[in-house]
Amino acid sequence: MVPPTRAERLRSVAPALAVLLVFSLVLAASGVWPPFVAVESGSMEPHLERGDLVYVTATERFAPPSGAPVATHAAAAEYRRLGARGDVLVFDSPSHEGLVIHRAHLRVDRGENWYDEADSEYLPASVDSCRELAHCPAPHDGYVTKGDANDYYDQAGGMAVVREAWITGKGQAAVPWIGHLRLLLAGR
Repeated sequence: MVPPTRAERLRSVAPALAVLLVFSLVLAASGVWPPFVAVESGSMEPHLERGDLVYVTATERFAPPSGAPVATHAAAAEYRRLGARGDVLVFDSPSHEGLVIHRAHLRVDRGENWYDEADSEYLPASVDSCRELAHCPAPHDGYVTKGDANDYYDQAGGMAVVREAWITGKGQAAVPWIGHLRLLLAGR
């Protein structure tokens, strides 16, 4: 048996090297690990659906025109990401199991009465003041978030204001259906 030539050996490993190179470039551009997350619920429909695979970057990458690391729905006039105004944050809240993928609506400072800035459409009709919200005034700096398909802000339902330290990244693009494989492998 004749041993393979150098060219034959190179041809056999070239596909693996190409995949490794592309993955390295995606990871370098992302700046976060993992650079992809699968959408697990319908809370972001119609812009993101269960099973979509979302490409995630560090918040300072691909900053919006305002120069802030995160564009909120309230502050973004023309800036759109994943189907609507503002950035989609991927975060790990201690009051929720697993990663959450929801849109940043308001940036708040510690002690801020964010009820006055909130869109009343995204608050329960029974809420008439900051005192009636669990996390108002804001207990710390962070973001008020909302799933695009949800009726109310996450913080109107008990989730804490999202600290910057909890943010894993922000969604940049999505590929439909591919995330189902990731969810299947994770047993979800």
